[in-house]
Amino acid sequence: MKSYKDLDIYNLSLALFYKTHTISLKLPQYELHELGSQIRRSSDSVATNIVEGYGRKRYKQDFIKFLTYSHASNLDTLCHLEKLQFLYPDLSDEFEVLKNEYDILGAKLFSFLRYVENNWNKFE
Repeated sequence: MKSYKDLDIYNLSLALFYKTHTISLKLPQYELHELGSQIRRSSDSVATNIVEGYGRKRYKQDFIKFLTYSHASNLDTLCHLEKLQFLYPDLSDEFEVLKNEYDILGAKLFSFLRYVENNWNKFE
């Protein structure tokens, strides 16, 4: 692995960020700066924390810490999606697709986190 760009979790999180960002712009104007902003920031944080953790991979605890932040941001994004799905039923189908994709990403993040905890020395 030469770069964080080689990580499936990074590529998936970045693709989901782009989807989430685009869908969030369909929200009513008054919501763009409330839940719209929150979901854009939390979905961005999933990918960004993977990158920062990878950049600190020399230090096991830092790598694990930022992967944990990424996983937490993924959960945060799921929570925002649930709220938006309830508040904006006309976008419910799009939010449901995203929820399913973030669930898959969450499982992959958790698995990778466990892998790093048990195999950290393979990244050196």
